[in-house]
Amino acid sequence: MTMQRRSLLGATAALPLFAAHTATAQSALTIQIAASHPIQNFWIHVMKNTFQPEVDRFLRDNGNTHRVNWREAYGGTLYRFQDTMEAVRDNITDIGFVGTLWEGSTMPLQNVTYFTPFATGDHTVIANAFENMNANVPAIRQNWAGLNMVPVASFVTDTYHIWSNFPVRSLDDLRNRKISAPGTSANWLQGTGATPVDGALTTYYTDIQTGVSEGALSFYVGILPTRVYEVARFITECDVGAMYVGGIGINRQRFERWPEVVRRAMVAAGRMATDAHVRDVNDRVVAAKREMVARGAVVTTLPASERQRWIRGLPNLARTWAESSGPAARDVLNAYFAAIRGAGQTPGRDWDRELTA
Repeated sequence: MTMQRRSLLGATAALPLFAAHTATAQSALTIQIAASHPIQNFWIHVMKNTFQPEVDRFLRDNGNTHRVNWREAYGGTLYRFQDTMEAVRDNITDIGFVGTLWEGSTMPLQNVTYFTPFATGDHTVIANAFENMNANVPAIRQNWAGLNMVPVASFVTDTYHIWSNFPVRSLDDLRNRKISAPGTSANWLQGTGATPVDGALTTYYTDIQTGVSEGALSFYVGILPTRVYEVARFITECDVGAMYVGGIGINRQRFERWPEVVRRAMVAAGRMATDAHVRDVNDRVVAAKREMVARGAVVTTLPASERQRWIRGLPNLARTWAESSGPAARDVLNAYFAAIRGAGQTPGRDWDRELTA
């Protein structure tokens, strides 16, 4: 065989390998993803274990032309929980958990659930409502955009109940009792005779143990890792309501610079993260309740008549929120309650219809 022929065959054989390589060539994007909480937290767990893998899978399944090099900064290594909005807005991170529950002044419309207790205890309904509202309610869309963010997933809590070191058989049992209920949740105790005590999940155990408080308004998934049920073994299920807390946000400037397929991957993965989060909360509530009971907790249900007495005794919290949240508050309230009723739920109180009452 001549040298010329060997050279020609060699070049020809190399062509398929070269073609295969160029067909799958990828553009790598380095993207920072971060959170103020550790991966063990049920909100952040979904970011790491659903959102990131779904972005990667979407890109592989849609041309395989781009891939993400993830730079992870979970557990508060970049910023504290009070700074989640600023961290994403100012591009300290490209993607992050944005806790709207801590943004009462900058994101008041997203906090509608905290001013409408007893609306619904179905966290699935709330997550889906905010997926729709973030996309379709103009004032909420403008608020996210004005803060330089794109929301792609919605996170919630399961419904709130009472953990206490004394039994609660009626609303009268709360009179003159000190109940840990930080922030807006303190408003939910109005009319019960209980005194709200400021605190957080991380302080409830010590506060109850030392007598600073005698119980806490909280939710199963949040209470389990804190072991508060050890010092407050009476669980009174009263279904105060599930709450929207925020979700995964992306810096808008970064988002708009990414290739179109990457943007689509982020949106699709965000929806998957919301769905996975809802399923995860379902599972965690069942497991948390089972473990607490196994460790000595006593679970009872507040009688329906007493729950209604509590609801009727509350002041018009929604009106107070609306008056301080701008003219779009009515639209948000109407959209939220339309979503609840559209899902077949009956609100414990029609806060939207009382707005001008």
